[in-house]
Parts: sequence; C-alpha cells; structure tokens
Amino acid sequence: MSQNAKSIARIMMGDATLCEDDLYLGLGECILRVRSNSPALISELTDYFSHVATDATDATMEIIAIERDPPDTGLEFTDWKREPGKTGRKDAYAELIDGRLVHKVRTGMIFLQSEEYRIAAGPCLEYNNQVINFINSQHMNWLQHRGWLICHASGLVYAGQCLGIAGFSGGGKSTLMLHMLDNDEVSYLTNDRLFVRVESGRTLACGIPKLPRINPGTIVNNPRLRGMISREKREQLLQLPPQELWELEDKYDVHIDQVYGSGRIVTRAPISNFLILNWKRDSGDDTSMKAVDLGERKDLLGALMKSPGPFYQYPDGSFQQDDASFDEDAYLRELKDVTIYEAKGKIDFEKLIELCWENIFV
Repeated sequence: MSQNAKSIARIMMGDATLCEDDLYLGLGECILRVRSNSPALISELTDYFSHVATDATDATMEIIAIERDPPDTGLEFTDWKREPGKTGRKDAYAELIDGRLVHKVRTGMIFLQSEEYRIAAGPCLEYNNQVINFINSQHMNWLQHRGWLICHASGLVYAGQCLGIAGFSGGGKSTLMLHMLDNDEVSYLTNDRLFVRVESGRTLACGIPKLPRINPGTIVNNPRLRGMISREKREQLLQLPPQELWELEDKYDVHIDQVYGSGRIVTRAPISNFLILNWKRDSGDDTSMKAVDLGERKDLLGALMKSPGPFYQYPDGSFQQDDASFDEDAYLRELKDVTIYEAKGKIDFEKLIELCWENIFV
C-alpha cells in the first residue's frame, strides 16, 4: 500500500487529452459528469444514458474514462472473493494509501476508486458495459452514503407503487420483469440493483440507470424482444435443449424507451410489495405465490441481499471487504412494512403474472 491515488491516476491517464464533449447525468440530487479522451465513447454513453442526461453543469462528482491499452501499474492484485455459486476469476484489487485499484481479470480494464479520482482505463469502447457499471457504482456509493440499502432485485411501478422482484441465481427476475412491461400501465424502475430506505414513515425504492441486460433465452421467448437478434440466430437458438438455452450467457441490453415506448422509466417510488422467486424449472409442482413473514423465512434473504462490491468506499474513506458479512437486521428493518411474497413450484411466467395481477396489482 505504498502508492497513492494521484500517482496511479497519472499512470492511467498517460498522455491522453480529454475531448471537449462530455456527459452530465441527472440522478436526483446526484449529478455525475463523465469525461473521456474518446468522442466515440462519449457518444455511446450518451445514447445509453439518454433517459437521465441533463443540461446541468454543477456536478457532484466527475468520472473519467480513458480509451487505451490496459495500463501497467506495477502493482500486485488480490482476487476479490466471489459470491457463493459464482465461479471463475472476475475482479482483483490492490489497496492504495488513499484509494483502491480494481482490475477486471477477463478484460484487462483498470479502475481507480478514491475520494478524489474516479478513473477507468483500458479498452473502454470494447468493454463499455464495464464503464457503465463503474459510472453506476458512483451513484450507488452516493445512495448508500445517504442510508439507502442495496438489494439484488429488479423493480417495476404500477399505480405509483413499486414491486421489487428478487430471485435466486437463474430465477428469471429480468425475464419476468420484461414480460410484465408488456402492460403499458407498468413502468420500469431498475434491473438487478434496487435500493430501499424508510423515509417519513414509508418505504421508498430507488433505481439506478442500468438497462436490463439479458440472455438469448429471454429474447427468443418474448415476441417484443425478438427483433434484438436475427431470425437466423433465433432459429439456431431454438434448436438448443431448453435448459442449455436458459443457461446460455450472451448479454444484450434492452433499451426500454425503444422497445416499450418513451416515458416508461421511473427513478423512485414507494414500495409496498416484494416478490422473491424461489421456483425451479424442473419442479413438478404448479406455480404458486403466497405472502410470507421474512423474519421467519430468513432463508429468503439470500435472494435479495447484495454486497456493495469492490468499488464501495465508506464515508470515512475505507473500503468494502470481500469477507464482510451481510447485516440481515438492516434488511428486516427496512422491509418491515413491505409485503413479501414467495413464488414456488415450476417456472411459469404467464401463470405468475396472472397471480401478481390477482394478488398484488389490485
């Protein structure tokens, strides 16, 4: 831990010159400014974040993305311990005197996280999704510093109320959410990261500007999404065994405004219900849903608790550790006034949506 953030920032920046084009994101009271040496990257990010782009110029913080070969910092990295059920190397990190460097093992991307510097460097255009995640991480840090609790969940809004959707790995929460968006009265709040906080006696939900990122199995079985891939590729995918298709990893971003129409994205809403998917593809039981007491069913907490991850820096400057335990009491406290539903039995999206309309959206 002999290097400081300023010296690493200098290495990451190299001789890059930042372009005149920049991007401001309006996320409530949090305004992010994004800069780069690549006009093409700024253009791609402007397209991705179009629903939160703002003309504001007074930024809460600045993020810089440098398009270049992966920089050599000369530091030794330690693998970030992955969550249960996840395999393979993904993230590694090196602690600095006043920050942390995160290395994406599979892509070579390097990220500097500190109170003064927030820099991404490497093949940003090729791996722009990692730049997007880094930008969103800054918003997530800002939310958590203000008492918002991170949940591994998607969020929809109907009649002004949010429904959170969590599920164990491979449960299909994104697939379910996108099917429910077929109803024009349902709006999109967030995918995969939902934040909750009790405020003035009611529980609120907040999303981040991360578009749904889905696999081919979701696309080929949803008529509204089929245009995202060619007819030839869809026919090839449909030849795969159902389980193999379901598990195939090949991510696509769903641009909500383009697919479902403009004005379908909400950033915050009161949350009154949470649905936890505890169903299985090979179950012989019919799909069912019932309200449960989360305090008595703490086994379900594993579906919605989420680590803040290696980019999380506490207000005192220290960082999240990969062996930190979850605060179950915090989740029980923030969700105590939210009705929790458990979905069980076989995976049947059509049936579960029907049950949601009968029991939740009433």
